[in-house]
Amino acid sequence: MEKQPSLFTPVLLVGCFIILVSFAIRASFGVFQIPVAEEFGWLRTEFSLAIAIQNLAWGIGQPIFGAMAEKIGDRKAIIFGAIIYAAGLVLSSTAVTPGAIQLYEVLVGFGIAGTGFGVILAVVGRAASDENRSMSLAIATAAGSAGQVVGAPVAEWLLGLFPWQSVFIIFAAAILGTLAALPLMRAPTPPASRAELEESLGGILLRALRDPSFVLIFIGFFSCGYQLAFITAHFPAFVTEMCGPILPGGVLHDIGITTTSALGAVSIGVIGLANIGGTLAAGWAGKRWPKKYLLAGIYVARTVAAGAFIMLPITPASVLIFSVVMGALWLATVPLTSGLVAHIYGLRYMGTLYGIVFFSHQLGGFLGVWLGGRMYDIHGDYTLVWWIGVGVGALSAIVHLPVKETRTPLTVPA
Repeated sequence: MEKQPSLFTPVLLVGCFIILVSFAIRASFGVFQIPVAEEFGWLRTEFSLAIAIQNLAWGIGQPIFGAMAEKIGDRKAIIFGAIIYAAGLVLSSTAVTPGAIQLYEVLVGFGIAGTGFGVILAVVGRAASDENRSMSLAIATAAGSAGQVVGAPVAEWLLGLFPWQSVFIIFAAAILGTLAALPLMRAPTPPASRAELEESLGGILLRALRDPSFVLIFIGFFSCGYQLAFITAHFPAFVTEMCGPILPGGVLHDIGITTTSALGAVSIGVIGLANIGGTLAAGWAGKRWPKKYLLAGIYVARTVAAGAFIMLPITPASVLIFSVVMGALWLATVPLTSGLVAHIYGLRYMGTLYGIVFFSHQLGGFLGVWLGGRMYDIHGDYTLVWWIGVGVGALSAIVHLPVKETRTPLTVPA
């Protein structure tokens, strides 16, 4: 009897560890929104723009690190990413002007690109067997959610002990610490047909960019970045300022969550916790049903959830319900989108191609974070930004429907 390939390989476990720490740090930035603005008297736009620039730099860096990993090796690309990430955090801790922290967030964004989904998912995808690939990508993505579970609450806890500058230094040491596990990450040569092996990176990029399905996937991922980045950066502050009070005698108060500030930080963790299950479910479903229909369904559900949340009174109960619902849909798009790219275009240049698609995600992230701060400073609330998110979510649901989920033909040179 033929032995079934193992799902949990060293590559998957190390990849999960690196993504977990990387995303724990990234997901905590919304917690710093109010402390940094209050210390320097900045407008909300200033720190929001820094996080927006971080998201944009992450998007720009993703295809660069994907191509770098395919040229010089995955582990070298990850090491470079971790060093840049740590440098950006250390420099951010020294910033005293908006321009400085906005500049240093470029380094943080590139660091996330080198230690995040683009490089890690490509390695995990190549190391996994065909039958385990969808679930492996989901597990690695869920590790990012696990990081989100702990990132914001840990940052909130550390801010109670240290100034925000010291917390950034601690985070820099944490991301460098992940490199100790890197020697265990040895991915095999990606399985590829003769046509794939002989096709150049430039050739497959040109073929993908001419493919309407690739363009539709690129457009569809925009709303995912908009919604996720806006909520990550602004939801803690939104909950702090807009949520009804946490009354004594209630469940939240009894377990120590007595302020809306604490609830805002915990809500990011709840989103991450719910998304572990949602992402794993997406990986399971992606092996059984067309990924484009699953993606369209996720975007429809997000649109309905966000619209209902903003129309109803903001209470501690509604915050937690929304966090659970949105969390179940949060990163469920990532294994489906990356799996769709790998299925249509093959594994050899998956890192670069997914990186290009991910750039759209980060363009949306830039707009969501920056617009959130800008609209808050103009109107004093986030209502308009929420409704824009509802609209782009509906658009993403529609554009995934015409995607042709079939392998594009490759031509082998004579």
